[in-house]
Formats: sequence, structure tokens, C-alpha cells
Amino acid sequence: MTSQAAHRVAPTGLERSASADAERAARVLLARISEPEDPAVHRLLAETGDPVEAVAGLRAGHPKALASRLAARLERAEDADDVFIAERLGARILIPSDPDWPPGLLDLQMPPHCLWVLGPVALAPALRRSVALVGARAATAYGLDRAQEIAGGLVERHFTVVSGAAFGIDAAAHAGVLAADGVTIAVLACGIDRVYPTAHARLISTIAQTGAVVTELPPGSAPYRMRFLQRNRLIAAMTGGTVVIEAALRSGSLQTAARAADLGRPVGAVPGPVTSMPSSGCHQAIRDQLATLVTDAAEVADLVGGFGVDAVERPREAPRPEDALSPAQRAVFQVLPMGRSASVEMLAERAALDVLSVQASLGPLELVGLARRTGERWLRS
Repeated sequence: MTSQAAHRVAPTGLERSASADAERAARVLLARISEPEDPAVHRLLAETGDPVEAVAGLRAGHPKALASRLAARLERAEDADDVFIAERLGARILIPSDPDWPPGLLDLQMPPHCLWVLGPVALAPALRRSVALVGARAATAYGLDRAQEIAGGLVERHFTVVSGAAFGIDAAAHAGVLAADGVTIAVLACGIDRVYPTAHARLISTIAQTGAVVTELPPGSAPYRMRFLQRNRLIAAMTGGTVVIEAALRSGSLQTAARAADLGRPVGAVPGPVTSMPSSGCHQAIRDQLATLVTDAAEVADLVGGFGVDAVERPREAPRPEDALSPAQRAVFQVLPMGRSASVEMLAERAALDVLSVQASLGPLELVGLARRTGERWLRS
């Protein structure tokens, strides 16, 4: 051990707290001045290894090109107290060093700097067993029914359902969970203080009361189009798998599925009618082997859940009495008349069997209720 290491004093609780507060403030500022997937900002973070140092460099004008590009935002951000705003809203701010940080987000090349969270649910435990349900905004009645049914079934299997609170499939998935008294998480493409779409104010409020509403964007941020695509990576990364219910060939939902597949998460797609354009993207994802075909909550749990824990039995038709027949018995059963009875000799001719084989088969057929005797003649029971 070097003398320097021998004399190093371990940080006290107050020092650790001050360090965490400084990192939180730096990350909040980075979220305020940059877009979620700004490669230059993430490159700076990788080079410095410290958000506090990265922010200090930007304030000092380094690196010059990035600092110049973000100068206007940095100047405005100095006047914003996002921590105070979060407290006023009843929200909490998470950073990667917090125990409640969703561990799946660490798999992203450009993870969020921080998260604003509104709601009582602890994210990390809730997301250990979770599924993202996403799909078309202009959903059909079929798609809405599937989304609600699957979401409710996942609640019964103790899954958390994550979606984006948008029109169509997202809203139906959230509603299906709420109706089953389950846990659902909505990930927004705007600030935690904004409601988008505005028509879903009641839905988002209910989710915030019973589950969680999450965003990586600071308060006041508008739901620009590019932010929905950036939001989708969070949905894909924080969950155990993604299921698409209705998606056109060019769909943000398919982009979420592709992100999930890139991260090694299982992806499922619910098929629709072959003539349905809203399901065409799901069908193509299945054809391209991007997604596994799933039809209900049991199959989703089998795809996303624990190995051997959520396995679903292969679907089978109910057994029929004739399934256990021998070849000779099946041949006799097939030629038994429904109306007028037939003699043993007639049955032997029709089945291309000898009389003794027919007689040996009729007894077992009668025992299982498939043949009935009338005198010396026989017919199907």
C-alpha cells in the first residue's frame, strides 16, 4: 500500500451526500441544456467520467464547439431551479447512482442523465418483472380489445405494464392494468409538469396516483416529434420485453421493438387480420423474425417471464373418444351408418376387413359409446 493510499481518509456521510447532491445538480443541468441523445454531450461525459466536471467545463467554454452550441440554453438554465420545481410538483429526481434507478437503462449507449418520477411506485422493484405494451394510435376495436385483455392478464401474472400514455393501444394497455388494480408506468416525451395528449389528463393523473409517470426531460419541455423516438428507447430498455399490438409498416412502435431487440430483450407481436393495415407492421416483424407471435397474456409471460416459471403449455384440442382407437376400430367406426343400421358383413365389406376383425372392433366401440347394436345390426351411437 502506498503512503498516499494509506493516508487517504474515507469520505464521511456528509461528504458522500454533498457529492451525490453535486452530481444530481450536474445531471439535472445536463438534461436541461441538451437533448436526450446528444452524442457530443455523452462523449464529453465519457471523457471526463464525471458529470460535475463536464458541467464545469461547459461553463468555462470547453470544449469550445459544444459549449458554443449550448451557450444559450446554459444561460437560461442557470435561472431554473429544477430541483425546487420537482419538489413543488411532488416529483422525485433519480440519477444512476440511486438504488431506485431502473437497471435496464444502464444497457443504453446514451442513457438518460436523470429521471423525473411522479407516483408512489419504486421503479427498480416494479421493473424487475415488466412488459412494454405499445402499438398504433389509430387502433381498431380489435387492437384495443387485445391490449386491454393482455394487460389485465399480465396483472394476474404479477407483471408491471409500461407504455407511453398515447392514444390507442397505449391508453388501452394502461386502462387494462388500472381496471385489474395492477401497476402501470407511463413514460412521457415531455416534461413531468405537462400532459400530453391533453385528453389523457385524467388517465395520466390516475397512473401518477397508483403507479408512476416517468420522463427524462426537465419540466416545461414540449413533446417534439424527435423526443417520442428518444422516449421509446427508455420503454425498450427499462422493461423485460416489448410486445407490439397493431402497428403500420412505418411506426414508432416498431422502432421501440427494434430498440428492444438491439438490447437483447425479447420482442412479441400480436397478429391481426391479414387484410388489416394497422397490423401490417406486426406481420412484417414476425416475417422478419424480429418478433415472436403472441396472442394472449400467457404467451407474453412465456416470452418475457422467468425460465420455467411462466412457461405456457402448448395448445391442444380437447381429446375425443375416437383418438384412442386402434386402426381396425377406427376403420369400422368410419363406416358405421348414422341412420339405418348395417350388418357385420356389410361393415366388413365397407371397411375392407374380415368379419372377425369387425366383430372384435364393435365391442370396444360400444363400450366407449361410439357404436350401438340393434339386433344383429349396428349403427353409430
